[in-house]
Amino acid sequence: MAAQYFKVGRGFTGVKHKGIGAARRELKSPVMKPAIFLLIAAVAIGAFAADLALIQPKELAAMPADQTPALLYVGPNVLYRSKHIPGSVFAGPGNTAAGIELLKAAANKLPRTREIVIYCGCCPWDRCPNIKPAMEALRAMGFSKVKALNLPTGFKVDWIDQGLPVEPR
Repeated sequence: MAAQYFKVGRGFTGVKHKGIGAARRELKSPVMKPAIFLLIAAVAIGAFAADLALIQPKELAAMPADQTPALLYVGPNVLYRSKHIPGSVFAGPGNTAAGIELLKAAANKLPRTREIVIYCGCCPWDRCPNIKPAMEALRAMGFSKVKALNLPTGFKVDWIDQGLPVEPR
């Protein structure tokens, strides 16, 4: 860091630093931009997933049929109609009031002690508008055994492309 000496005066420290402008130029460097973006993305994904109980795709797919939790799809209907996990129920998109009402109607048919897995997969975790509101609604209804299916990239990449079972509607 370059320093300049200046006259002694009030608040004298002996050294004058480059200041904020230089720090801004350093942040604009081609190396710093991607590093900062990756750091922010990692923190956002970690913070989002940290308050959710997660289940991994292969773990869910390997469960015996008699131990499978209730599967609720909380994403767009068009994606559910295209392909979805066998046995899952369309429960409305979690990002709308109407979708939350559909979710509540589907969940009201289940005992509060039932294990539930919700999933969407419309987009990467850090942009998904459906999972968190759906999880909050189920918790507010008294469900304590709720997990989100970990689809960090999306349903196609993290489930379909892995060769896990799907059924068209």
